[in-house]
Amino acid sequence: MTRLLNSIPKQDGFRMPAEYEKHTGCWMLWPERPDHWRDGAKSAQRAFAAVVSAISQFESVTIGVNQGQSQNVRVLLPPNIRIVEISSNDAWMRDTGPTFVINDRGEIRGIDWKFNAWGGLNGGLYSPCGIKII
Repeated sequence: MTRLLNSIPKQDGFRMPAEYEKHTGCWMLWPERPDHWRDGAKSAQRAFAAVVSAISQFESVTIGVNQGQSQNVRVLLPPNIRIVEISSNDAWMRDTGPTFVINDRGEIRGIDWKFNAWGGLNGGLYSPCGIKII
């Protein structure tokens, strides 16, 4: 059941899990942005492929890829990796992807927030990044 709540997750006993806490799967984004990665991101893509392959030995992995990258990704990754087309201008899913919080009863709540790229346009580190699910 999906419903929109007007309360604040913390008030309802939810918290952001730490990255090291047990979880059921990993979501990553495929690197390709030329102003973040040199040489067409080829070296970064090979490194990501190695990381994805290692993680997939222990849990499921889903990788978000921009349109036009699916065939490239499929060649570089093992067949057990799920590929999802996601329009993105970043490769750091923790800051730009969907975020879920948990409570002590094991319930999960999706939260809606806007990533401001560590400060936004006025004095921030980067221009705002984000994803748009296609």
